[in-house]
Amino acid sequence: MTSHTDHIRTQLIEFCATIGKNPLLVQGAGGNVSWKNKDTLWIKASGTWLAEANQRDIFVPVNLQPLQQAIQQNDFSVTPQLVGTYELKPSIETLLHALMPQPIVVHLHAIEILAQLVRANCENTLKTVIDHSISWILVDYHKPGQELANAIHEELIRKPNVQVVFMRNHGVVIGASSIQEITAILTLLTSALQVPVSQSINAQHAMISKRTEYTPIQDDSLHELAIDPHLFDRLAHDWALYPDHVVFLGPQAHTYSNWQQFDADVSANSHDKPELIFIRDEGVFVMPSFQVAKQVQLRCYLDVLKRQSIDTTLISLTHSQIAELLNWDAEKYRMHLLRETAQ
Repeated sequence: MTSHTDHIRTQLIEFCATIGKNPLLVQGAGGNVSWKNKDTLWIKASGTWLAEANQRDIFVPVNLQPLQQAIQQNDFSVTPQLVGTYELKPSIETLLHALMPQPIVVHLHAIEILAQLVRANCENTLKTVIDHSISWILVDYHKPGQELANAIHEELIRKPNVQVVFMRNHGVVIGASSIQEITAILTLLTSALQVPVSQSINAQHAMISKRTEYTPIQDDSLHELAIDPHLFDRLAHDWALYPDHVVFLGPQAHTYSNWQQFDADVSANSHDKPELIFIRDEGVFVMPSFQVAKQVQLRCYLDVLKRQSIDTTLISLTHSQIAELLNWDAEKYRMHLLRETAQ
């Protein structure tokens, strides 16, 4: 690599490590970053954490030209080919990065932005608050990977050279020529879309488990999901808001009015006990198998909900959209990596 390329790589690694430690921008293995170097697309590997960018090699090189040729022919079934031999696989969203014209592309699930994109009226908000100097588009929810890339490509044909792609129930993509420009756009977006956060409820009294197989979740703030009546009610109706939440935490929340209802449910059904449960006015409880990566996603969910007014209408993923995610080999691979890491 040339010294210029080395400089870009060094900048990007520091950028990824910095934002990766900010839970309002990055949650665990979520999000991905890429840069283009001639015919090579360097992209974060699936299942890796941006926060670890300066501790381990999380980027893999992909042959860019075949991807761009396939995209021009509307062939989104093309499989990214690694340049060389690597154990890790490129990000699920590699096609999305390949079709963006900018040399640097960042895809994040930033809380301030995501909290808007799960709302029914998000388009009106974007039109009202986003600075006119930024060229952006909004796309409906699509399954990550080739379906999402195809949808974005169609929008870019109608409006080329877009810097920002907002994706309903998913996140944001920013393309730019430098890290400085990426940072400036990200700062502008998160500031413009920032909303007040609901007041926290002291949940310390809830941290007593009445079942030996469960312990209170370690992040004390997460007990608000069971203690705050408005948040608890949202668990039943507004659970599946975006892909990573569903993939890591399942298709539905296991909520109970009390421990007696939990016991009755376990007795009446032959299914395994849930790994994560919510007991109204008691707290959030988990089994020992509940991993940090899942807790990070649950905190993301809390942060999104705490930015919603009581009367705000949210849009959840449909049953078919949820099934697509949970039965998808690419997401099964990510969860496999998660289990291997925990061992």
